[in-house]
Amino acid sequence: MAHDHDHDHHHHDHEHSELSETQLRVRALETVLTEKGYVDPAALDAIVEAYETKIGPRNGARVVAKAWTDPAFKKELLDDATKAINALGHIARTGDHLIAVENTPQRHNMVVCTLCSCYPWEMLGLPPVWYKASPYRSRAVKDPRGVLRDFGVTLSADTEIRVWDSTAETRFLVLPMRPAGTEGWSEERLAEIVTRDSMIGTGLPKAAP
Repeated sequence: MAHDHDHDHHHHDHEHSELSETQLRVRALETVLTEKGYVDPAALDAIVEAYETKIGPRNGARVVAKAWTDPAFKKELLDDATKAINALGHIARTGDHLIAVENTPQRHNMVVCTLCSCYPWEMLGLPPVWYKASPYRSRAVKDPRGVLRDFGVTLSADTEIRVWDSTAETRFLVLPMRPAGTEGWSEERLAEIVTRDSMIGTGLPKAAP
């Protein structure tokens, strides 16, 4: 999945305007809420942190859990992830095209953005610091098996590792394999074991207790 040559410039313009717009909205909201006495700034910080670390990744976890339990939805997700997720009420940003890729015993998928930090934050929250770091971005392409080992994921030698290069226009969501021992679990319980890293491909879901 090659980047086009102008992608880096295009994306960084897109990224900076996007961040500043988001920050402006947060500041405006913060001012209004604080002035009206509805919330104190510390409480708002807690809300923002919850979005970054809990709510974002939980959206993706719910999507994965539904795919594990609903074969029709799983097919729709793999056919057209943007359409399938929008149908659930998660509206992706205009222009974003989300592709879901499925892990199997034969293939493990991993996502990287070699030129920037493209990331489906509506599904996964904000990207972890390492996702933007050049050692991850360069090594994920050259030595994905080594990177996975660093994350504590050891795959059998006959499992192919496929690395997907995210761009400003196309993002990826990894559909991890459902752990053994979770038969009969509800979607809510399954969503609890879906980790953010398992949806990037640098981790696995938590094992069933």
